[in-house]
Amino acid sequence: MKVLLVEDDRKLSRALTTMLEEDGHAVDQAHDGERGLELGTENRYDVIVLDVMLPRMDGFEVCRTLRANRVETPILMLTARTAVPDRVQGLDAGADDYLAKPFAFRELMARLRALTRREVEARQGDQLEALGLVLDLRRRRAQYEGRLLDLSPTEFALLEFFMRNCGRVVSQAQILDHVWGYESWPESNLVSVYITYLRRKFARFRIPIEVKSIRGVGYLFGG
Repeated sequence: MKVLLVEDDRKLSRALTTMLEEDGHAVDQAHDGERGLELGTENRYDVIVLDVMLPRMDGFEVCRTLRANRVETPILMLTARTAVPDRVQGLDAGADDYLAKPFAFRELMARLRALTRREVEARQGDQLEALGLVLDLRRRRAQYEGRLLDLSPTEFALLEFFMRNCGRVVSQAQILDHVWGYESWPESNLVSVYITYLRRKFARFRIPIEVKSIRGVGYLFGG
């Protein structure tokens, strides 16, 4: 795995780089947002580990700019800011996952494996179809009956998971594991928040597909 690590704390950056390299991964380092953006745009990585509080350009702006430049590399954001709005801001900027400091290296590696696993799944087929929805997994675009849907990267990942499990009840833990890359999070209303976002998009585009809440069990995606 080739990793871009964008972290201004040089001591932490050196420690993470050493552990990643000892685990068999190649690592490029950047210590400010502008350099991270330059490396992330010009090179191909399997995953980008991006700190939020960076000099010259913060992590949110780096993430937004990478996505605007059609860089689809999975992004894991690191931060000492643990409030839910901060996490949601990172995810809405285009990040695929969010890890609060301090963290265990084993947890970081589990998150990175989950992100790269999802990329492999996407490469196994370029297109996914269900109930009139069509997902272009390579270009990360969603359409319904020829109309392009305006989805954030996290909404797209959530919809992809539901479409792969169409007609089956899935638990909140399963959704967290696939969409965000881990099995639990104390602020577990994140799943319901993003399902609400998805339902609103369906209503806006007049898509007659339901995401049903199954009390005490999970969610069912279907017509």
